[in-house]
Amino acid sequence: MTLALKTEGLACAFPVGKRLIGPPRALLHAVHSTDLRVHTGETLGIVGESGCGKSTLARMLVGLQPPTGGRIEIEGAALDRADPAAFGRRIQYVFQDPVSSLNPRKTIRQILEVPLRHLHGMGRAARAARIDEIFAAVNLRPEFLDRYPHEFSGGQAQRIGIARALAAAARILILDEPVSALDVSVQAQVLNLLADLKAEFGLTYIFISHDLAVVEAVSDRIAVLYFGAVVEEGPATRVFATPRHPYTRLLADSAPQVGRPLGGEGAGELPDPLDPPPGCAFAGRCARATERCTTQTPRLRALEEDHLAACHHPL
Repeated sequence: MTLALKTEGLACAFPVGKRLIGPPRALLHAVHSTDLRVHTGETLGIVGESGCGKSTLARMLVGLQPPTGGRIEIEGAALDRADPAAFGRRIQYVFQDPVSSLNPRKTIRQILEVPLRHLHGMGRAARAARIDEIFAAVNLRPEFLDRYPHEFSGGQAQRIGIARALAAAARILILDEPVSALDVSVQAQVLNLLADLKAEFGLTYIFISHDLAVVEAVSDRIAVLYFGAVVEEGPATRVFATPRHPYTRLLADSAPQVGRPLGGEGAGELPDPLDPPPGCAFAGRCARATERCTTQTPRLRALEEDHLAACHHPL
């Protein structure tokens, strides 16, 4: 299988306490050295608690946030040496809040024309034909094109956001919590639409969410993020059914399910990013932690052929 996206040592740190002269007082490491591989036609799910670095990682992948270290390759081309328009034709972002991601002063037609005009240089007739094609693909009526974003429900607005990403003819979509702001029934409609679009256009997805059930249902593989680093990665059918990292087990046990009491073992907060602990960042919340865990940072390693975990004492 060919690689659609690859990262090597990707990292992002934000300066804290900037000064007029001299370096900042501290660095907040949002994403630590991260290696990812996403194959063409695959859906990679990324899960983790709020504040674990999911959205920062997503923004780096599409060039909205410059990394402070590492490398991003899209279909074999390095992001740091590419024309931004060239990457815009390969990878696009679908935002979490569908309404606020759309310009309230422009009609839907004007919004969809932007990538067609700037990324592909299409004329008016070609733009109109492409917009009609995309709108039909996301199951929206043509008369919606001359309305404004505030006139739509959340589900309709998210379909428009997906249509905007498709307008660029990108083959990779970064879906950052694409259904978290929607009602449950509307979530199902949008997820089914995404599955249909993936098959129709041969798309590759990176699906970021905190909803484990949704991620497990739509993903081929899952990467679990904790404190800015991948702590487990493997097939979606196994990561939550037979987790190897204690943090993944905590996530699975904490997910609400009808008829099952909520799990609370290992509950706690993320460490202070301005004062990260030595060793494993999860050690303070882990019942299996030993002295080695508090002094040595575990590396992501293969426990089975396609199942990896960063843990000294895997389950």
